[in-house]
Amino acid sequence: MTELILSDFDRLKQPWQQICESSERKLLFSSPTWSKLWWDHFGISSELYLASVIDHGEMIGIAPLRLHDNKVKFIGSDDVCDFLDFVVREGQERVFFDVLLDHLSSRSLTSLELSTLLPDSTTLSFLSEPARTRGFTVLSEQIDVTVDMPLPGDLATYLSSLKGKQRHEILRKERRLNEEGKINFSISDEAAKDKIDLFLRFFRESREDKNKFLTDEIEAYFRDLIALSAGEGILRMGILELNSVPVAITLCFAYQNDIYLYNSGYNPDYRWLSVGILSKYFCIKHSIESGQRRFDFLKGNETYKFNLGGREVPLYRCVITR
Repeated sequence: MTELILSDFDRLKQPWQQICESSERKLLFSSPTWSKLWWDHFGISSELYLASVIDHGEMIGIAPLRLHDNKVKFIGSDDVCDFLDFVVREGQERVFFDVLLDHLSSRSLTSLELSTLLPDSTTLSFLSEPARTRGFTVLSEQIDVTVDMPLPGDLATYLSSLKGKQRHEILRKERRLNEEGKINFSISDEAAKDKIDLFLRFFRESREDKNKFLTDEIEAYFRDLIALSAGEGILRMGILELNSVPVAITLCFAYQNDIYLYNSGYNPDYRWLSVGILSKYFCIKHSIESGQRRFDFLKGNETYKFNLGGREVPLYRCVITR
């Protein structure tokens, strides 16, 4: 017997997390902790549609969805969640989507707007066929890019993978910073208030668009996100100091042996020393030394990501209508 059950975050958290941990897909932004946090901060204008599919007594997948303006969307939003997806056990995708689509059709919910999707997401890989067999129209379009790279086993191999000009530039910048005094780069997994305040200050000061983005609502979200990620053991906040003075900071998350560079900031007084890009280089270096398998720069095609060895990956939106 297969059935779909609408539930809440608390009841689904443990099995939801177990499916995430057993999956090879990138599910950080569709994890129960991240989804619940987003819902608590931004879900007021939506109706929760959080469903689990049970097949012969086993939970085979989670549909972290919400209903907004007569559309079915993922729990999350493009401005703070870089990519989203359904959370499904490998090999159970067709059963999961058959049950989900039948349930959505029975509620006369005939439009799904699903973004942002990685090319190998469960959504793009498995949803189209069962949707079309039920008379839905499926349209997928690229809307953005993300940038990531596999990490080698040592720094020398990483540096040799960069183009000659890029390698020369990053090493030149590192030497110049060394000439200015003592460098220290440390990783913190604790959500200390002074570090959160430092991140938010550097975030605001480093770029005008970031300052405008950091509304009171987004700041509250960031503070809770950092605290919750520390509690989950995935927070990796990198602080670059010059002569014991903090000059740049990176906000990363370690999830499933991958490092996600979520955001960053720096003191503009030290811009001439390239502390922004160097903080990211030191973060990559630390990730290699700690044995991580991939470094994800996340959404956006900023030049520094490619200068540091990143590769472009397309991101999609999938719209399904009756």
